[in-house]
Amino acid sequence: MAMSSKLFLTATIIALTSSLIAINHEFLYQRPSVVEKISSGREWEALQLEGAIGPESFAFHPLARGPYAGISDGRVVKWEEHERRWINFSFASQERDGCGGPRDHQHTEHICGRPLGLCFDESHGDLYIADAYMGLLRVGTQGGLATKIVTHAQGIPLRFTNGLDIDQSSGAIYFTDSSSQYQRRQYLSVVLSGDKSGRLMKYDPVNKQVRVLLSNLTFPNGVALSKDGNFILLAETTRCRILRYWIKTSKAGTVEVFAQLQGFPDNIKRSPRGGYWVGINSRREKLSELLFSYPWIGNVLLKLPLDIAMLQSTLSKYRGSGLAVRLSENGDILEVFEDDDGDGLKSISEVMEKDGRLWIGSIALPFAGRYRI
Repeated sequence: MAMSSKLFLTATIIALTSSLIAINHEFLYQRPSVVEKISSGREWEALQLEGAIGPESFAFHPLARGPYAGISDGRVVKWEEHERRWINFSFASQERDGCGGPRDHQHTEHICGRPLGLCFDESHGDLYIADAYMGLLRVGTQGGLATKIVTHAQGIPLRFTNGLDIDQSSGAIYFTDSSSQYQRRQYLSVVLSGDKSGRLMKYDPVNKQVRVLLSNLTFPNGVALSKDGNFILLAETTRCRILRYWIKTSKAGTVEVFAQLQGFPDNIKRSPRGGYWVGINSRREKLSELLFSYPWIGNVLLKLPLDIAMLQSTLSKYRGSGLAVRLSENGDILEVFEDDDGDGLKSISEVMEKDGRLWIGSIALPFAGRYRI
């Protein structure tokens, strides 16, 4: 191998390693003086799961039961406070052989399903589920096997269904498909290739029609409808930003940047105190900026004889502490939640605020965190 090729290979591997580890560098944005930092040193609990990991997202039943959370083996589980345990509520696939057992279900999730975003239709009590492999699902109040509602949009299959929110006044469901090319277990390929095949969609349960609102998105992820229903916020993970798509007012149909972050955003949830909580999967540091500024580097890496998924799994334990931010209605940072006490929160996917507590989700941990604020 020529010296220049060796140098290039070395440089690209370093860039990849740096981006995956997300080294705990100093966070690159300047926190405004009004930010209140919430430390994990306050009263908190780790609500352990059994047989699976990754409570990605939460949803509370309209009667305040729960929360409910989707986990790595295809189940949706419900927290029973009086029993102090999670119980089974629903599952995404009738094929359950091989879905139990070890906690790493990456090699079976395309069979068992992987529930990500969750939201209840408050009018009927049905739970809607964005399952990464099965599409948009619905399950009734009694739980059990979820029903497939949407599996295609404009003739293109949903390959990586991710986040969702519901307009409770109309029943319309807004949801994302992170990629039309790759599945969830190939998410590093979505990131490294600079894939722009993601979509934001709207499903009308009355006429049972699905419409694509935005396309050519770079890893669209969590969504959250504004309190007045005028716009929807959308996390574009790879580009480290939150978009605002207007669905009402004279701006209807237009999109703008709502917030630019120096971390990779996942799910978005409205806060009862105003604004929006955004889970940050990991920080973005300088070499990551180089990698994502030149997608051809990522495409070269994908062609190298490297087991990128295994490398990511090995290095993920070196990621920095868990992080989330609460944004104002104008996109300014109001609060920062950070696990600076080393409690083990990593890869935060969601923060949901309910009754004076923060429910902390993660794609990688065997528990849900619960903090009193």
